[in-house]
Amino acid sequence: MDFNNNIPIYIQIMNYIKRLIAKGELKNGDKVISVRDMSEKFKVNPNTVQRSYSELERANITFTKRGMGTFVTEDKEIMFNLKNELCKEIINSFLDNMKELGFNKTEIINIISDELERGN
Repeated sequence: MDFNNNIPIYIQIMNYIKRLIAKGELKNGDKVISVRDMSEKFKVNPNTVQRSYSELERANITFTKRGMGTFVTEDKEIMFNLKNELCKEIINSFLDNMKELGFNKTEIINIISDELERGN
């Protein structure tokens, strides 16, 4: 992962895990990669990864089983809300970028419709 210098690394790791969950690569009850393995994977301090995991647990997205690791929540409503939250972030970012380029609502809708018709 290439980290963005404008966003704290722990938040980027949280977002990475949230996306894995939203895409279904991590499912309800799945074990999340260990703090040590995640820190080695991204070449970051284990304390940074632990902070990400703590924040995910505080948001009830994950839970910890003592001595066994961190697991994805089994609460389907939380999973549904997570996916919708990520969807809204993507849409809002897209709309902000399109407005910055000078497109209005009608133009944006037409562009999206055209792209959907092409099969994208």
